[in-house]
Amino acid sequence: MTDTVLFDFSGTLFRVESTESWLRAVLDAAGVDLPVAEFTATARALEEAGALPGGADPLRLPGDLAALWATRDESAERHRAAYTGLSRQVTLPDPALHEALYERHMTSAAWTPYPDTREVLAGLRERGVRVGVVSNIGWDLRPVFRAHGLDPFVDAYVLSYEHGVQKPDVRLFAAACEALHADPRTTLMVGDSRAADGGAAALGCAVHFVDHLPAAARPDGLRPVLDLVGDPDPVG
Repeated sequence: MTDTVLFDFSGTLFRVESTESWLRAVLDAAGVDLPVAEFTATARALEEAGALPGGADPLRLPGDLAALWATRDESAERHRAAYTGLSRQVTLPDPALHEALYERHMTSAAWTPYPDTREVLAGLRERGVRVGVVSNIGWDLRPVFRAHGLDPFVDAYVLSYEHGVQKPDVRLFAAACEALHADPRTTLMVGDSRAADGGAAALGCAVHFVDHLPAAARPDGLRPVLDLVGDPDPVG
């Protein structure tokens, strides 16, 4: 019987905005207007660089960023340095925009819950199932959950930068189970990355994968989790 479910954040419960939306929001806030062709080319270059956290990985990782990239989620400083380093591979109208882009991705406006996120989290709460969020990340995502009204459904957040280790390191999953007083053998890990989230299997957790797709393209990818957990035990 499953009594605890751990969820990844990006690509699992939430999806980050598109690179175009990300860039447009920052340019608008700075009062910068680019011609259409230049805007399109800049957005494409940022996406190819992998500069948007939660977006596409870099097509070509610069050699001087390789070591930083490999451990980017182990601290807030490394995360910022890795992503602003990738962003700086692209020329922007004002160098200050690289930091502004990084700041934008940490706002609740940059993230959209998947269409069935609330339904699934609420369904788990009704079943008495404990819920944790285990994320490779370099910043505090709790305000995003609060802004979208989903924080009441989460019992614990275990974030890589707060522990100095990142998935698939089994220690991060162990920290989540400890925070929830959960037995790994009755715990399900749900994520979009086989390489990262699959590390929970080494602790004895069951693992279920979802596809990392735009929110509109994955309306019910989380609903199978309710079937895996099953109905609540009858009372009386």
